[in-house]
Amino acid sequence: MSVNIPSLDLSHFLSNDNYVKNKFVTDLGSAYEQIGFIALKGHFLSKENTDQIYRQIKRFFNLPIGTKKKYELDGFEGQRGYTSFGKEHAKGKKQGDLKEFWHFGQYLDDQDYNKYKYPKNIYVKEIPEFNEVGKLVYQSLEKTAIYVLKAISLFLELEENHFDKYVRNGNSILRPIHYPAIKSKPVGAERAAAHGDINLITLLMGAHGKGLQVLTNDGKWIDAIAKEDEIIINVGDMLSRYTNNKLKSTIHRVVNPPKKYWTESRYSIPFFLHPVGSMSLNVLDSCIDENNPKKYKDINANEFLIQRLKDIGVL
Repeated sequence: MSVNIPSLDLSHFLSNDNYVKNKFVTDLGSAYEQIGFIALKGHFLSKENTDQIYRQIKRFFNLPIGTKKKYELDGFEGQRGYTSFGKEHAKGKKQGDLKEFWHFGQYLDDQDYNKYKYPKNIYVKEIPEFNEVGKLVYQSLEKTAIYVLKAISLFLELEENHFDKYVRNGNSILRPIHYPAIKSKPVGAERAAAHGDINLITLLMGAHGKGLQVLTNDGKWIDAIAKEDEIIINVGDMLSRYTNNKLKSTIHRVVNPPKKYWTESRYSIPFFLHPVGSMSLNVLDSCIDENNPKKYKDINANEFLIQRLKDIGVL
């Protein structure tokens, strides 16, 4: 039922034809108002880099657990490097998700790392290619995300570059995820329990098969499946909050496969676009009226992030 996830082409937004560009803006905004998800082609991520990063993350997750644990850090430092199986859980759940993952973060010089107080990326000595392709994919998805936010800005009747100053050098994360083969029937745990994303928007590679599901307005779970040349992009809680729920952060999950597929691993690679921590997430005045009063207290992005990381058990 992937027809429920609208398919758009970023090249239309980049067009010199104003009609084509404006139609993309309208279609994107309508999709984010109604379901919060789209599938996007015409993005900046090449097939070559896509194939390469899947090869390298499989190599990394196949390393011995003792080797991987060398790259696992605690607290906010854990926003880089390895997070072991079952450590993270959805907000409000005690059972850990059935996954392990890695975090690539922002690429800055030493002066800017100090300025923004981000942890530095961790270098995997055993697989140099893993680090190299991680950076290429991170930067390609970040570029794509910035253009999607430009379209969102126009839909919200803001200046086209409204978000640029907040997301350039933002605390964004590329997260290769491994859902290992299931050895026995899980009790109360899913590969990723129902949740909303923390950030502004999420770009997801690897949603080409069943597993990812989206909760519709009428309470039904539908499969979100992209074509081979598409990535899925959804609204996160920060953007939903910022727009007073005009744009919809939709609950989604990754379900366990039928038993006959338990022996198969699953991989996916979301890119979580975060702003700089100082960005105000106070609701836009233009999204408040008599019929839609202000729903959220004032907060900045860093305060919101810390609060949510505690909720999901990684801080």
